[in-house]
Amino acid sequence: MTKPIRVRYAPSPTGHLHIGNARTALINYLFARSQNGKFIIRIEDTDIARNIPGGEESQLKYLKWLGIDWDESIDKGGAYGPYRQTERLEIYTKLTEDLLEKGLAYKCYCTEEELEKEREEQKARGEMPAYSGKCRHLTLSDQQKLEKEGRKPSIRIKVPKNKIYSFLDIVKGKVSFESNGINDFVIVKKNGIPTYNYAVVIDDHLMEISHVLRGDDHISNTPKQLVVYEAFGWEPPAFGHMTLITNGRKKLSKRDETIIQFIEQYEELGYLPEAIFNFIVLLGWSPGGEEEIFTKEQLIKIFDAKRLAKSPAVFDTNKLKWINNQYMKKIDLDRLVELSLPHLIQAGRLPKELTDEQRNWTCELIALHQEKMSYGAEIVELTELFFKEDLEFDEDAKEVLSGENVLEVIKSFKIEIEKLASFTADDIQAAIKAVQKETGQKGKNLFMPIRVAVTGQIHGPDLPKTISLLGKGTTLSRLEALLKKGSILQ
Repeated sequence: MTKPIRVRYAPSPTGHLHIGNARTALINYLFARSQNGKFIIRIEDTDIARNIPGGEESQLKYLKWLGIDWDESIDKGGAYGPYRQTERLEIYTKLTEDLLEKGLAYKCYCTEEELEKEREEQKARGEMPAYSGKCRHLTLSDQQKLEKEGRKPSIRIKVPKNKIYSFLDIVKGKVSFESNGINDFVIVKKNGIPTYNYAVVIDDHLMEISHVLRGDDHISNTPKQLVVYEAFGWEPPAFGHMTLITNGRKKLSKRDETIIQFIEQYEELGYLPEAIFNFIVLLGWSPGGEEEIFTKEQLIKIFDAKRLAKSPAVFDTNKLKWINNQYMKKIDLDRLVELSLPHLIQAGRLPKELTDEQRNWTCELIALHQEKMSYGAEIVELTELFFKEDLEFDEDAKEVLSGENVLEVIKSFKIEIEKLASFTADDIQAAIKAVQKETGQKGKNLFMPIRVAVTGQIHGPDLPKTISLLGKGTTLSRLEALLKKGSILQ
């Protein structure tokens, strides 16, 4: 009988949700949903010194923001709890006692200073530093003597010698390790807290996890975990180790400031969660074909773990912006404003409290740039020309303004603008038509001088709408200022 599909994402509350961890969560989520399985979130909080306030809440908050839901966790309960490791200490303790009684684990009384001295001596002899196992054969009398000295033991598991540990990795194929490269490792620290490679095995087994899909950096942990599975006589789950995410040259490091790496930062910048979901899934997984834009429902339907890549995934910031732009172009105006408006306020472009007139103008301004926006915060740069007192002209703009008949076009446009009683985009379109009739200029010889004169840019969104939003006063003052600078006009 096939085991039910049960997978887990097990974050530590030592930091906020990172791109790499989000990828692990998303792949596990898609695998579970595509197989009608269960997706579990377990909090691995035994590294107490590194846990940060709010870390747990932040992880769950941004998983939800991405659009991930789960079947069992600290906030939902379930038949396999508790789902927080620090609430499972009694479980670990009982199982550790079983291993000690069977002689499969032992107490180690070595101090950190003694272990460090041992490592240094091994290095001096040209040997690979490894625990010698000197506490492996202590008698009960030896242990009692050391405890009278005030020593507290850690617990180490006995690693069998001359054994090959193999497993069939979903991504990598067959992987093997020699047990002689693994020394007797600590499974319970001196403070009674289990180590990662010990607790994770117990939790995965008792929670009946069928598949463990995780990052490639965990593959070195797998042989140690197989040692623990073997000691208990338990069947390991299927393992799949996803390739690392790189910046194009090396493994993505949290210290790499060229790439934004935490999910909350993308929310703050005004990215769309469904676009981030789409982008992250494609980091090391291929749907096949040329299509790259998918809804969550589509990804669940087509997901196949066999398509997890064997080569490192490159984090391409430009591709992320492109994907997000595809989504931005399709959202409704209310959502677009919600993503963009806070950035205009934060930049000091708008007051915190808007009048109805200001809000209507801002909505039109944001809508004007929807096609070009890659994320919400980009609205500040895109709309800069609407908040400038004076225009500056770069070399390309100056070249346009120095063209033949430009002065005639600008003078004619100013006259037509001055005539306008209202200032809608349609009114401005009619004024430009009148300039065309008056000057005989058309195409780029008509539109480019007007655009540069009013906006300072050679490219931009719909020109009549842009000028309408600038307003009649600003438009005329810019035209007048340019005409006074006759030196750049022929």
